[in-house]
Amino acid sequence: MNSISQIISDQHTFFQSQKTKNVSFRLEKLKALKTEIVLKEQAIYDALKSDFNKSEFESFLSEFGIVISELNLAIKNLKRWAKPQRVQSSILTFPSRDYIYAEPYGSVLIISPWNYPFLLSLEPLIMAIAAGNTVVLKPSELTPNTSKLITEIIQTVFKQNHATSIEGDVETSTKLLEKRWDYIFFTGSVNVGKIIAKAAAKHLIPVTLELGGKSPCIIDDTVNLNLVAKRLIWGKLLNAGQTCISPDYLIVKSTVKDALIKVLKSQIESYYSSTPKNSVDFPRIINLKNTERLAQYLKDVNIVFGGEVDLDKNYIAPTLIDNPSLDSAIMQDEIFGPILPILTYNTEKDIENLVWHFEKPLAFYVFSNNAKFYDQLIKKYSFGGGVINDVLIHFGNHRLPFGGVGHSGLGAYHGKLGFDTFSHKKSIIKRGNWIDPPVRYAPYKSKLSILKTMFKWFA
Repeated sequence: MNSISQIISDQHTFFQSQKTKNVSFRLEKLKALKTEIVLKEQAIYDALKSDFNKSEFESFLSEFGIVISELNLAIKNLKRWAKPQRVQSSILTFPSRDYIYAEPYGSVLIISPWNYPFLLSLEPLIMAIAAGNTVVLKPSELTPNTSKLITEIIQTVFKQNHATSIEGDVETSTKLLEKRWDYIFFTGSVNVGKIIAKAAAKHLIPVTLELGGKSPCIIDDTVNLNLVAKRLIWGKLLNAGQTCISPDYLIVKSTVKDALIKVLKSQIESYYSSTPKNSVDFPRIINLKNTERLAQYLKDVNIVFGGEVDLDKNYIAPTLIDNPSLDSAIMQDEIFGPILPILTYNTEKDIENLVWHFEKPLAFYVFSNNAKFYDQLIKKYSFGGGVINDVLIHFGNHRLPFGGVGHSGLGAYHGKLGFDTFSHKKSIIKRGNWIDPPVRYAPYKSKLSILKTMFKWFA
């Protein structure tokens, strides 16, 4: 592996060769990447099992399947996406033909997280390559098996001057951030996101920051609680709660709280048995440090279900907590684990006091059959994206932008929007020469009224 400076220099030279702007070349690499990933399917499952104890079903649903879908989408649509888009001309530029060109930024740095290490490394890489960029990917050091496999896949498909994976710890990330890039894409925590933004600001580097926050889930008294429990527990415990758009806490109508807790308990046992620790479908916490962090949240709170901790096995049981104080440790930060606090409300003012107590969340969920109620909520509060009567599933539609707002993130991607994220939109006017309207040229005497009319009616 060459030095970071040499890699960046080589990629800069390769980008200037204009080869990555060739759509056929991009397609060739995307197809080769798909072939290699398909060949490595079982190895990917094995790596995720080693890092997380993820089942193959969950690994396909939340990582492998989405990556292949994104590749298929890009391969099918890239020629159309990359084609200059003609837009309507203005009378002020008459005669002309006006276009938007999608131009690659150049050298892109992607720093990916540990919670969905395959998906959140490969999906942005796919769209950065599709857009014509060169890429340096920094996978997470907390998932060594998956990161090593990602590096092997990239080395097989790409030359280092086009795309490469650099493994390492925080020191490696720091060194990468000291360099000048044309674009930085980061997925991770809010605190690290601030560090990324600060580093990027030194060189005025555009960034996408996919962060997180405390995403609320509001449940009123008009719903089928059994259906709510099925969908809610699935989403909350996917990847053992280590999901940036996981419901972080519930805000439940007080009159149905006890009944909801009862069905939540039943649903957990239905999915993972009365001993989730022995279930082959329940993942583990990523490492001891995070297991200890989650264990601290369970002190001095009212645990109504679960609460078991096994530090040696990085295990935290699915846990329900009743009415924790907003000053408690568990309500200070994003939980990122299989622990679900349950708060209550009686009035919409109660909801307001809770939601606005925190920064703008990445996700927002409402379970209700009252359209007026949920319409009012989704219009009132600012958040990245949301779902009515389910959780997480907005991530699965490539036509929807995925990203945060405020502390939960900056920018969005997925599908065509991912291609757009890694593309600078360049405006081009092709001016006709067959006529040259004289109104813009001096002397301006008697022309102001004509100009005002043009702006009023034709601009």
